Amino acid sequence: MQKLTLWPHRSLPKRGFVWFIAATAAFLSLPMLAVLGTQVLWGLLPFMVLAVGGVWLAIQLSYRSGQTHEELVLGRARLEVRRHDPGRPERLWQTNSYWVRPSLRDGPVEAYLTLTDGQREIELGAFLTPDERRSLCDELLRRLASVR
Repeated sequence: MQKLTLWPHRSLPKRGFVWFIAATAAFLSLPMLAVLGTQVLWGLLPFMVLAVGGVWLAIQLSYRSGQTHEELVLGRARLEVRRHDPGRPERLWQTNSYWVRPSLRDGPVEAYLTLTDGQREIELGAFLTPDERRSLCDELLRRLASVR
């Protein structure tokens, strides 16, 4: 039994997130020093809060989408693909590993990776880069050949 887990890369760790939000707030507040003590400050303050809040929300949504992952369990007789998306039920695809063929083609994205057993076809690694999908296809070909 071989197991392979795929997940999207996130380049900003949680600790970096704190520093980024702090730096964004600090740099946005620098021009506010010029209007400190005037009524203009109260007119600009909501826009600064909205800007920092918007950046914070966008990065949080990116982290949430980063929780998506796919698990492939490959055995001599069976291949299982489980896809976990936040807020959605788990999706499972099972088939006989002997008939599975990975294929790369240009489709909706460059190096579109699919697995097919001749009857059904699923997309694999949609969140990966084209180079990662190419190397994953090669890896799957090697692993499938080793279990046959």
